[in-house]
Amino acid sequence: RKYGFDNGETLGESSGVGNKIIHGDNLEALKALLPEYEGRVKCIYIDPPYNTGNEWWAYNDSVNDPKIKKWLGQVVGKEFEDLTRHDKWLCMMYPRLKLLHRLLSDDWGVIMISIADHEMATLKILMDEIFWINNFLCQFIWDNDWNIDNQSKIKVHHEYILTYGKKVDSIEKPVIIDPNIEESSKLYNDSIENSITKNGPKNPSSVVILPVWFPATFEKWVINAQSENYPIIHEDLIIDDFKLTRSGQVESGWSSKNLLLLFINNWFEPIQDSEGKETTFKITQSWAIYCYKKRSWDQGHVLSIIRNVWTTKQTSNFLKSLWFNFSYPKPIYLVQYLLEVFTKNKKDAIILDSFAWSWTTAHAVLNLNKKDDGNRKFILVEMEDYAETITAERIKHVVTGGIDLLGTGGGFDYFTLGQPLLDSEWNLNPSAGIERIRAYVAYTETAIPYDPVAPKVVNHPYFLVRSIDRDHYFYYKLDAITILDATFLKTVTVPSNSYSIWADKCSLSEDFLRDNNITFRKIPRDIRKL
Repeated sequence: RKYGFDNGETLGESSGVGNKIIHGDNLEALKALLPEYEGRVKCIYIDPPYNTGNEWWAYNDSVNDPKIKKWLGQVVGKEFEDLTRHDKWLCMMYPRLKLLHRLLSDDWGVIMISIADHEMATLKILMDEIFWINNFLCQFIWDNDWNIDNQSKIKVHHEYILTYGKKVDSIEKPVIIDPNIEESSKLYNDSIENSITKNGPKNPSSVVILPVWFPATFEKWVINAQSENYPIIHEDLIIDDFKLTRSGQVESGWSSKNLLLLFINNWFEPIQDSEGKETTFKITQSWAIYCYKKRSWDQGHVLSIIRNVWTTKQTSNFLKSLWFNFSYPKPIYLVQYLLEVFTKNKKDAIILDSFAWSWTTAHAVLNLNKKDDGNRKFILVEMEDYAETITAERIKHVVTGGIDLLGTGGGFDYFTLGQPLLDSEWNLNPSAGIERIRAYVAYTETAIPYDPVAPKVVNHPYFLVRSIDRDHYFYYKLDAITILDATFLKTVTVPSNSYSIWADKCSLSEDFLRDNNITFRKIPRDIRKL
């Protein structure tokens, strides 16, 4: 951690807010996030390079083969100048998507990826493989309404947001209404009302007896008996004080007959339909019986085409007004809308953006929290050097307010990536520092944070942490091979139900380890598995 920032104040320690800005390569950053965040992220939004054939981009993934390393490390050229640019793009995306899949929660986890035509087809194949085709949710189409005066043969002014769930069955219907739906729409009515008179082969005619006190929509009236049209009224229906004064028979085909009979048997008190909506029935002056369903507060109506959520040009101009210059930033309100679709009822969600670019995602999260008093947390990763000097400064403006900003409140911790835990030969990297290694192992093994200065539960130089019924020891030396043997065990004097002991080698038999409830973890082999 380099510093914390909380409501306008820069701190030399953690802000305690829970938001993270990470400067460094996103592949290494995602690996570093696994111990604490694997399976915990509710929502991922990324805006990777579109690979349009016009932009230049590069990445420096760790590979062992010198030829592959050279091939990947080159700046990707323009279309037709570099015929392997699509291969390189896939090589760049694949390991990152695999890590994002691990970070995403099984419960309600959703990933959204902005993309254009250039890699849409290949990305869909990649996502079907990693997230599985049955977890495909939607291919949103964003009408970006931008640069329609360009000289292309066909004016393209849309992009895609490819959306998958970690486990699609865990994702409920979104509880938000598309912002372009007019307020006069029936979607905003407090109730849904429809006639249940419905005749046809699937709804054969049948008689329903309406008892005394069956409710009506009008105070006083007589509906005369008639047999020319449905519903057939077998005898006069006399209404007084908004209810029937005597029972009567009506005949028709019915779309909700079972619900109607349930309502009658419940003495005209509201009942619940199959979706949990409060349901009542009333007779109207047009003879028809109407069903009234009370809308729940969490009504949802999300469309696959997204319009009027700002354009890239509007967002770019807005950022320029704050003295930040970015080309083609994603609109704040586009990202905010997408996050609200999937986290409106998950106000404590962790939201990750590993291609943070202009940091729109952080801005959207802070706006959304202010809008609905949420406590969502963001984690953002950016590899370019402007991460601290420009993009983190933008978030400070969002938090504190300023030109054209009201101020959302909140804060974040700013991190830079340290040395990798393992070197190129897959051995523990001494440059990472022993305490970082111990902290990584402790949290990965037990999910218990390791504090090197806190008093130890067990006074032993290699004691790590204590979990519920197990003591963990990390027997590691920078300049020597460590061996789990009888000599080391003699130094472990505090009894425990079981032990997990890390070392380079073990000279004890499997029977002895099993009989004494000891699990041997080999360094660095088992660390590599974490």
